[in-house]
Amino acid sequence: MSNTNTTPEAEPVRISIVVACRNEGNSIRSLVQSILNQDLEDSWEAIFADGTSTDQTHEILSAYCARDDRLRLIDNPKLIVSAGLNAAIAMARGEVIIRMDGHTRYAPDYCRMCVTALETAGADNVGGPARTQTESILGRAVAAAFHSRFSTGGAKFHDVSYRGWVDTVPYGCWRKVTLLNLGLFDESLVRNQDDELNLRLIRSGGKIWQDPSIISWYSPRADLSKLFRQYFQYGFWKVAVIRKHRLPSSWRHLVPVLWLTSNFMLLGAMAISKMMHSQEWFATAGFMWIALAGLYLLATIVASISTAGRNNWMILAYLPAIFATFHCSYGLGFASGLVHFRNHRASLPPSSSAFSKLTR
Repeated sequence: MSNTNTTPEAEPVRISIVVACRNEGNSIRSLVQSILNQDLEDSWEAIFADGTSTDQTHEILSAYCARDDRLRLIDNPKLIVSAGLNAAIAMARGEVIIRMDGHTRYAPDYCRMCVTALETAGADNVGGPARTQTESILGRAVAAAFHSRFSTGGAKFHDVSYRGWVDTVPYGCWRKVTLLNLGLFDESLVRNQDDELNLRLIRSGGKIWQDPSIISWYSPRADLSKLFRQYFQYGFWKVAVIRKHRLPSSWRHLVPVLWLTSNFMLLGAMAISKMMHSQEWFATAGFMWIALAGLYLLATIVASISTAGRNNWMILAYLPAIFATFHCSYGLGFASGLVHFRNHRASLPPSSSAFSKLTR
């Protein structure tokens, strides 16, 4: 593993910021600047694990590391986020680990507020809610849908004002010993590695605290095809997490696939009854499917109007398609995961497949 700006004899640091990145040339400068702007009084370092970027990410980070010995760059030949984070954590010298992400902007007091919450809340992991920031109208519509209970099932980290105990938070801040005791991130997971780690933490007796004074802004995908691929993978890898732990972390994860399966079953029943010339069964299945589709359409319209009213009426026309993208992509991904992982010994899909290929 190559290593830029390694300083094993340097003074001890208290806080280690870890970042796993790949092909982040368009956003990595703003992330590094966000780190350099942190108003920390404690000594700190930042370790970037680059997953063999094919753009200018590695060169940009190398230049920053050459100018500031608090920044360190290592290679992540395994490419995926969990492996990069684990490599960075293994090299971290701080007693507190703070994870950051390349597509997020952080308030100057982000790290300080994380450390304060970790010290005062009695928690094993702390973080802030998932605030969003984007510029295009479609991006704003995606961001608004991201915060809607209708699309995301009401996870607390989508509520930017919630303070209290949660089952997961974006990114995270832990004592290093906590992560080591948990066994770090699961490197078999391309997605959902955060959720899986937090599930292990809670089931081992740990606690997670969300504090809205920990402020960051995530930039969601402002393209429906990229959004679809992202949530398709989330659904697929959620099955791997459930298979590992034998129980979903929340039953809300099952709703999209149950809704999608119900549609396919009713449409299949209509097709079979049509081939069998059974008008009665065809009419019954057709009525049930129309009722199900009608209820979903009504719920989508209500959610779209409510979401646009809380945000911006200009996004109203985009919201039905965005909600459908969230639901269908996650449900299809989950269903694909059920098929792929039906055998407990099923191998993981190759990194070049639609299930594993990292996209932005």
